[in-house]
Amino acid sequence: MSIATALATGRTAREDLAYEAVAGAMVRAGLAHANSVLLFLTPEFAPDPQPALRAASRAANCTQVVGCSAAGIFTEQEWVLDAPAAAAMVFGGRVSLMPRHGEAPDELILALAAPNAINISWLRAPGRRFGGVSGDATGQGPFKVWCGGRVAVNGRCETVLRGARGAVGVSQGVRPLSPPLEITQVSGYDVISLGSQPSLNSLARELPLEVRELDRLPLHLILAGVIFGDPDTAIQEGRYRLAPVIAANSDDRSVTLSARLTPGERLFWALRQPLAAERDMRLTLERVRQELSSEPDFGLFFPCMGRGPYFYGGIDRDLELIKGRFPGLPLIGFYGNGEIAPLDGRNELFQYSGVLGLFCIDV
Repeated sequence: MSIATALATGRTAREDLAYEAVAGAMVRAGLAHANSVLLFLTPEFAPDPQPALRAASRAANCTQVVGCSAAGIFTEQEWVLDAPAAAAMVFGGRVSLMPRHGEAPDELILALAAPNAINISWLRAPGRRFGGVSGDATGQGPFKVWCGGRVAVNGRCETVLRGARGAVGVSQGVRPLSPPLEITQVSGYDVISLGSQPSLNSLARELPLEVRELDRLPLHLILAGVIFGDPDTAIQEGRYRLAPVIAANSDDRSVTLSARLTPGERLFWALRQPLAAERDMRLTLERVRQELSSEPDFGLFFPCMGRGPYFYGGIDRDLELIKGRFPGLPLIGFYGNGEIAPLDGRNELFQYSGVLGLFCIDV
């Protein structure tokens, strides 16, 4: 197998951790030199990642090192959220990460970005982008992105996987509480009414009894799903993006969302729940596997920071499900502050989701 991963942890952010992770992956892959390296580092490396990138290049005998720093990182062996660490995937044989040339509309592009480097024109440019945003839950911090062994000045990196074909899926993993409802009045980020009802009345009516009886609404668990296309099948087919609820306003019975919406759009109310997320992840695994049409040789996974071990009570059930479905599959990723994937013909930025890419080596 010409692709493998390794992860190294320590007490301080030493460049040796990057060398150790890459060297370990090289041994597992049976490589003397790699075509390219996917390297993720914890936030402790972000102020000056260049020494670690040089160490990774030495261990791999190549300069094509791609990746970013992130709040947490993982491979199929383990995840790390609270210690300095480096995770590496090395590519040999036919497979390599290459700079993008041209603007093929159907090309699958690995896209990494810092929180301040995301913009709609880049996100919606030609090509099917998938990946994640290098940031914590607040979108703050000294997070860095690198390509070709150097920190990307513009905070973004996009590469293509040569020698492999892939399929990408998104697990948004929420429990829908209502059918899609038409937005009839908005003011900035406030949704005033849905149909003929004040939006807060609509939300309160759909919440489960155990939630309505709480002293305060658990706003961190409540979201609006903004749908695309046919409203009758949008929820079932996953054609929606999630917008967290920021505030429930009792004075005018409006609901403040994290995104600006317009009258005529449709949304449904939803709850974040571990069981719903786990069930949706199982479905996503099967959809991506069917689209790939064969067993994968390696995988890349980009879950939200709010979709990791803390959400699942100390165990990352998403990783467990992937490993259970594909035992021994080389896998790497990071916990970020936004997930990127194509949906319904255009690239979207997701929240509280997990983006999974599965790949087969070309023969």
